[in-house]
Amino acid sequence: MAKVQTSKPLLVLLYGFPGAGKTYFAQKLAENLASAHVHGDRIRFELFENPQYDRQENSIVTQLMQYMTEEFLSAGINVIYDMNAMRKGQRAALREMARKKGAKVVTVWFQMDADTAFDRTQKRDRRRAEDKFATQYTREMFKRYITHMQHPEATEDYVVVSGKHTYPSQQTSFFKKLMELGYIDTQNAQTKVAMPGLVNLIPRTNTGRVDMTRRNISIR
Repeated sequence: MAKVQTSKPLLVLLYGFPGAGKTYFAQKLAENLASAHVHGDRIRFELFENPQYDRQENSIVTQLMQYMTEEFLSAGINVIYDMNAMRKGQRAALREMARKKGAKVVTVWFQMDADTAFDRTQKRDRRRAEDKFATQYTREMFKRYITHMQHPEATEDYVVVSGKHTYPSQQTSFFKKLMELGYIDTQNAQTKVAMPGLVNLIPRTNTGRVDMTRRNISIR
């Protein structure tokens, strides 16, 4: 089945509580929009045998995600940036990077009450693709995490979807927003675009925690 193409390279950012369904959406969207799914939790798993989620580790994962995103956008390939774009400064930096590559940016804001989102994090099934690499949260970790989140502002291009709705409903809202912005024309959807493979992209580090036997990363 043909995937939807955009008029210019597009960077899709995701924003919402842990458990709101961001990664599931990203995986399904990658099946319907010609794009690269750059998945932060998966990259962390590939890099580190026992993730610590500390500042240094987070920095390495973020740097690699940004490098891969720049490479894809430079090649004219859309990117679904699957890491919670939770801070205004983080989103601003990604928008500036996209601008330099001639790309557009849209943030998908998953709205859901905190209690439901937390309950979902406790019911994750590691056998499912969207849950395999997800972070495990205690209630205190979850509360501390969401206090650092900063909602998208009116100056940002974003679309609000409900984390409780089905993916088809979320996709409809997302593509409607892209059509409003003039980024897609569903009447001209093209066939699947082959994406270049990126391997051995792990930066040199002296942390001593990187498992160098897990170097090859394949992002689908």
